[in-house]
Amino acid sequence: MKSNLKTRLHQLIHLSETQILITLSVIVGLGTGLGSVFFSGLIDWCKHIFFGYSEQVFMSQAGLVKYWIPLVPLVGGIIVGPIVYKFAVEAKGHGVPEVMDAVARRGGIIRARVALAKAVASAICIGSGGSAGREGPIVQIGSAIGSAIGQLFKMSAGRVRILVGCGAAAGISAVFNAPIAGVIFSLEVILGDFAVRTFSPVLISSVVASIISRAFWGNHPAFDVPSYSLVSAWEMPMYALLGGVCGVIAVLFTLTLHHTENLFDKIKINPMLKPALGGLFLGVIGIYYPQVFADGYETIKLTIYGQMAVLLTLVLVFLKIAATSLTLGSGSSGGIFAPSLFIGAVAGGTFGFIAHTLFPGVTAGAGAYALVGMAALVGGTTHAPMTAILIIFEMTSDYRIILPLMVAVVFSTLVARHIYEPSIYTIKLIKRGIFLKAGKDAMILRSMKVADIMETDYEVLPADTPLTSIMSKIATSRGTDFAVINRAGKFIGMLSLLDLLGAAGGHALDNLVIAQDIVATNLVTVSPDDDLEVAHKRFALKGYRMLPVVNRTDPSILHGVLRRETMMKFYNRKLIESFKD
Repeated sequence: MKSNLKTRLHQLIHLSETQILITLSVIVGLGTGLGSVFFSGLIDWCKHIFFGYSEQVFMSQAGLVKYWIPLVPLVGGIIVGPIVYKFAVEAKGHGVPEVMDAVARRGGIIRARVALAKAVASAICIGSGGSAGREGPIVQIGSAIGSAIGQLFKMSAGRVRILVGCGAAAGISAVFNAPIAGVIFSLEVILGDFAVRTFSPVLISSVVASIISRAFWGNHPAFDVPSYSLVSAWEMPMYALLGGVCGVIAVLFTLTLHHTENLFDKIKINPMLKPALGGLFLGVIGIYYPQVFADGYETIKLTIYGQMAVLLTLVLVFLKIAATSLTLGSGSSGGIFAPSLFIGAVAGGTFGFIAHTLFPGVTAGAGAYALVGMAALVGGTTHAPMTAILIIFEMTSDYRIILPLMVAVVFSTLVARHIYEPSIYTIKLIKRGIFLKAGKDAMILRSMKVADIMETDYEVLPADTPLTSIMSKIATSRGTDFAVINRAGKFIGMLSLLDLLGAAGGHALDNLVIAQDIVATNLVTVSPDDDLEVAHKRFALKGYRMLPVVNRTDPSILHGVLRRETMMKFYNRKLIESFKD
């Protein structure tokens, strides 16, 4: 028995790094799934305390009818402030930008205490009526779990980042019962990487978290929607127009939240009291429009069923933007995904009512446009169209309206990016001087030119070099990539070991085949005055390891070569220097 146990332990210890990563992704999925169950239960408990028990107390002792309502988010803010500012300042706001920053600039390192602080602070915020959602917190909670597990097992920075992505995917999957959308959100927004080595563990973690959530809550879509479909082909322009409108509203939401954060930053009071101040203003709005409290899912459902008055939905578009900006801009804790769904639903419902009134024969009811508007608003705010499309599809389990959904999301994202390039996630990082693109700090890459780090000592092959000589040169060379030049000294292309393997089919032709016959001429190149952000994008096109650096006006003049490894070493060094500064 002891011998068998020792054998199993030995096998576990000697797992390959990929097998270890897959195993850890399962653990992250389990932890995040259970964390989401705990977090949701904590929110429900806080709602009961703040809007169940407190209502009984106020009504029995004060008799103030509904004018006691502003005190509830005020008290919630008083409790949230110290948790955020004393325990883990990363829990402030909607959380996703902090995860993006950790992945791009900190090797995936997130303090373990962030998970607990975010769960408690967000539950109190949402439970006391704060206009926020639960997806941002659970993404940060799951990411913190993934980071903690990666650090515990001494994983490399690249592996820790993947585990952070696993936690983010698992969070979305568990909260919304949307495992596919969770994977795409993680790859599209958090990691900016769709490689197979990243995709596999993220997918597994998302599936495991979904299984856990379904075990507790059952396999039900987040929204039970009526049967909607495309009524007529003439309706597509309406959905495209709705997408454009939602793109404008998305920018309004992004900028309002951004400017509200700036406004609260300028208020000269103790930062721990600012969430309470925001809660008080929110409560005043809630006296007359209680729909703005918390995630507003009940209002979303009513809008989807076409049971909301059009004037009310129109007003709620702007009040929900104000309510969410007051909640998160003041420093409280929660997500922006649910408010985006809310705003999109009421905006879409308003648009749909008008469209159906004007063109009743060729348009669906207001509820169909509310459903599409949810996805369009999410796409416009997050600049993540694939996530927006898939999450609404999975949250409703309804494929029939997928074509309008796709059209509206694409137009919303394009319009939002055209009006204002940053997303609701990246604008918070830009405020700190951090410009993230494809998981990297673009500001560092933009600050240097290709000429600063390119290599001028590169290996050259004459175009008339026979294949046998090339093979001999590779055997003694330090590299496997060569610049090929003609007799005039002009650059004609690059030749790599892969090109040679394809050509070395028969030894009888070894003396007849020359470098010019197999050289790759359809190259992706850079110029010395290109910045490293441009080079980074071109490296990513087909996974290149080296790019030729050519003259911008005459590509036959080769100035040097740029290796991806050199660029990433430079980037990492500058990143460390930025933290020291």
